[in-house]
Amino acid sequence: MTDTNIAAAAGGSSRVAVTDGDSGFVQVLTKRLDRLGWEHRVLTGAVAVERLVSMRLGALVLDLAFLGPHGWEYLERVTRELPALPVIVCTGQSTVSQRVRGLRLGADDWVTKPCHPEELIARIEAVVRRRRRAGGLAVADIVLAGEIEVRPDQFQVFAHGRSIDLTRREFELIQLLSGAEGRVLEREEIYQRVWGYTMAHGDRSVDVFVRKLRSKLQHASPDWNYIHTHFGVGYRFAAEQAGEAETTDSAAVGSAAIEPSAAPAPDLPDLHALV
Repeated sequence: MTDTNIAAAAGGSSRVAVTDGDSGFVQVLTKRLDRLGWEHRVLTGAVAVERLVSMRLGALVLDLAFLGPHGWEYLERVTRELPALPVIVCTGQSTVSQRVRGLRLGADDWVTKPCHPEELIARIEAVVRRRRRAGGLAVADIVLAGEIEVRPDQFQVFAHGRSIDLTRREFELIQLLSGAEGRVLEREEIYQRVWGYTMAHGDRSVDVFVRKLRSKLQHASPDWNYIHTHFGVGYRFAAEQAGEAETTDSAAVGSAAIEPSAAPAPDLPDLHALV
């Protein structure tokens, strides 16, 4: 998939494809989309990624229940191969673990049916706005640090000229941290800006994703450290050669034992086993 095609997949913000088998809901939804002047396509199943590219979509709505047992695999493939395409899951009743799994696979939002079509449209608009703000980046926003290159224009990170295999959330995380110009970002701010929601008490998503991202960066560039922990506060991005003294909040380090949020994130079970 070329970068041009990936960018094309996020074409007009008012061009939406809906994969849903609920004819009543789809009928009401498409009438409202017509009133707004939005172009829309109703898909009867999982279509090839290449076809989604040709549609030049602004957003894709998926009903995982309608897609059946292969819906999760399809969601993961779409978000991996078309990282610039906003994806909203709109499906029936679900468990917390299912919603967490969907969002971690790359869905931008999750709407539970029954829902009002106006709410779904508002959610689509909100996701597209966030993506536009994050995607409105110039070449000047490319970050060169240590041995890596963060390329927002290509939605990729390179080490020694080779792409590091990051998920969309991992890329959004390193893009945010590396663009903060050395500032410490609090966990709550990171969650708000990457996930788009207020972080719930006890949520460890930021810590888990930082750990995964660090592991990939270390594998690709073992002689450098890039993401530094400020215990009880958050994270800072700075390229430092391995062995250099970590510039951390030394006062907070001593209190790490009494800061539950400062402890290393525990290993989580396989998300696929949660459903």
